[in-house]
Amino acid sequence: MTTPQATARPAAGIAVVGSVNMDLVVRLARHPRPGETVMGSDYATHPGGKGANQAVAASRLGGRVSFVGRVGNDEYGVQLTAALQRDHVDTTALARSGRPSGVAFIQVDEAGQNSIVVSPGANYDLSVADLATPAGRYAVEGAAVLLLQLEVPLEVTLAAAAAGRRAGAVVVLNLAPAQRLEASALANVGVLLVNETEAVIQLGAAAADKRPAEWAAALCRYAPSAVVTLGGEGAVWATRRDPANADSAVDHGHVPAFPVTVVDTTAAGDAFAGALGYFLARERSTGREGAALAAAVRFASAAGAMATTRAGAQPSLPSLAEVEALLATGGAA
Repeated sequence: MTTPQATARPAAGIAVVGSVNMDLVVRLARHPRPGETVMGSDYATHPGGKGANQAVAASRLGGRVSFVGRVGNDEYGVQLTAALQRDHVDTTALARSGRPSGVAFIQVDEAGQNSIVVSPGANYDLSVADLATPAGRYAVEGAAVLLLQLEVPLEVTLAAAAAGRRAGAVVVLNLAPAQRLEASALANVGVLLVNETEAVIQLGAAAADKRPAEWAAALCRYAPSAVVTLGGEGAVWATRRDPANADSAVDHGHVPAFPVTVVDTTAAGDAFAGALGYFLARERSTGREGAALAAAVRFASAAGAMATTRAGAQPSLPSLAEVEALLATGGAA
C-alpha cells in the first residue's frame, strides 16, 4: 500500500459525498460466460467504493478531504472508517446505519480488466438530511471542490450539487455507475466526468455521429466543462468559452495515455477523479483557478495510469511523488 504523503494540506478543501464499500476481489483467467463456472484465486478484501476511493486518492496526493457517507454498524464499517482515517480523510460526517456496509464483488482477469457487482447496503441510507447536519454542512459548504458519483441515492447527489454550487465550490460529477440524466438534473454541475460507456449513455443518439474525441465537446451541452476518459487512448476534455451559455463555442483537446504495465484497472477512474479534484482545489488555493483544464486532465491521467500498475482499489492509489515522477518522464504515449 502506498504511504500517504506528508504534504501540507492546501487551504482549499475537497468534499466527497458518496459511497464506501468493502471490495471482495477474486482474480481469474477470464470472465465467465452466462451459466458457466470458472475457478479463481483466493479472494482478497480491500476498502473501496467510488466515493471513498476518490476521497483517498485526493488525500493521498496531499488534499484536505472531508467525506460524507454511511457505513453499517458492523465490522466492515469499522474497517472502512479506519481506512479513511489512515489516509487523513475527515470522517466526522461519516454516519452509521442499521443496514450492512456496502460490498462490491470484483472479478479481475489476466488482462487486468474487471467486472463489478455492488451491493450498496448502508450507502442507500444516506439522505438529504445528512447534508444538513452540522458535519455535513461544514464539509460541503467549506469545500473548494465537491466530488460526486452515483452510488448513493440520486436525490442526495443532486442536493449536494446544489449546496456545493451555492457555497461556491467547483462541483465535479463522475457519472458512474452509468445513468442518463436530464440537463435540468445537471444544472449545478461544473465538470462532468465520464468514461466511454457513460458518455454514450448520456449522449444517446448524439454519440452515434461523433468520434470519441468529440464527445467531451458534445457533453458541454450539459455542463460548462466535460472530461471523457478513453482508457488506453487517454482522455479528451472540453470547456465552454461562456460557462453560462450551453450553446457557447468550446475549447477542447486530447491528452494521450501514459504508457504503463497494466495489472488491474480497478479504481483507475477513481484515481483520475480524485486527482482532478485535488488539482482543481490546489489551483484555487494558489490563486491559479483559471488554469487550463488540459493541465488538470494531464495530471489526473498520470494518477489514473499509476493506479493500474497495482492490484486493488485503494491500495493502488498513488502518492503525489509517484504522479509527479510519471509526469516528469514527459510520458504520454
